[in-house]
Amino acid sequence: VEMLRLTFPYLFFISLTAFAGAILNTWNRFAVPAFTPVLLNLSLIGSALYLAPQFAEGRMAVALAWGVLIAGIVQLLFQLPFLARLNLMPVPRMAWRDEGVRRILRLMAPAMFGVSVSQINLLLDTVLASLLQTGSVTWLYYSDRLVELPLGVFAIAIGTVILPSLSGKHAGDDPKAFSRTLDWALKLVLLIGVPAALALAVIAEPLLATLFNHGEFGANDVLRSAESLRAYSAGLVAFMLIKILAPGYFARQDTRTPVKIGIIAMVANMALNLALIWPLQHAGLALATSLSAWLNAGLLYMGLRRSGVYLPMKGWWQHGLRLALAGGAMAGVIYWLARQATVWLNGDLWDRILWLGLIVVAGLAVYLLALLILGLRPRHLRR
Repeated sequence: VEMLRLTFPYLFFISLTAFAGAILNTWNRFAVPAFTPVLLNLSLIGSALYLAPQFAEGRMAVALAWGVLIAGIVQLLFQLPFLARLNLMPVPRMAWRDEGVRRILRLMAPAMFGVSVSQINLLLDTVLASLLQTGSVTWLYYSDRLVELPLGVFAIAIGTVILPSLSGKHAGDDPKAFSRTLDWALKLVLLIGVPAALALAVIAEPLLATLFNHGEFGANDVLRSAESLRAYSAGLVAFMLIKILAPGYFARQDTRTPVKIGIIAMVANMALNLALIWPLQHAGLALATSLSAWLNAGLLYMGLRRSGVYLPMKGWWQHGLRLALAGGAMAGVIYWLARQATVWLNGDLWDRILWLGLIVVAGLAVYLLALLILGLRPRHLRR
């Protein structure tokens, strides 16, 4: 309760931070909003290192709650000077009758529910996981952290960049440019998503063992977390596609369609949870999330195709074949290298780090070399 009281005001500050970041993104200022979340990490690390020792034994975690509150204030203050530099510092005033305010409220209501679908699914997964054997919630959490890395670093970044561009092309009544921008983003996100998903599935144990196999997180936890990580990796490409396809609706101020699709996916996720939790335990919950994500992505894609908003450009068969062959070559190499090491569950931490570094570098090199041999060139990825 004490920590909740300290962290709850973070919602106020991070909401204003997100609003400021949205304004900056609209003006094609992407670097500042992208860097801002780093301040939360720095605040948490600083609180753990310097503030926690000031608290009594058993209450050190409260220092992290203070770190969250401090981060919220710092993140907002960090963005305000950049807004002021653009003469876009908003002055709050009550204007409920303003037509722009009313339009935003109408668009915001379904959008809020739409973006909450994944949070509702996560809450349901956590509740169901708490009914399973001890450790299930933790295994799901740690595997989800690894899936969120490529999703947050690449897919969300690309989705953030294309939204202002799509909005401008829609406002300028340029449907061909709108479709081309979506096509470019989909090809780019698949170029990253396919090898990321394969790598998470193939070297799940080495990744988890290197990052988390310390202290109370033992060998059994690594193996159980690997099960859910592989299940999540099956849906990683779908998670990433959703971040690209949804802006195709939002840019046209269509917030209702993604919500309807989100509701269908949420109901499917609930049904799949109940069907898969008993035979697969916690991994069944992760697999249900992945399958419902594919349903979500598929419906978003079909909606854009049927409405004529998105028309795939030439070259998709070549692109798909390149990704399949290059991804297969990379998966084979990293699988073979991972099998050569015996340090994952019992070896020294630095040995694990060195082996994992070798595997990552080798896998990346093979993937890029294979793409080059198969004819992919940087000009093919230009907007």
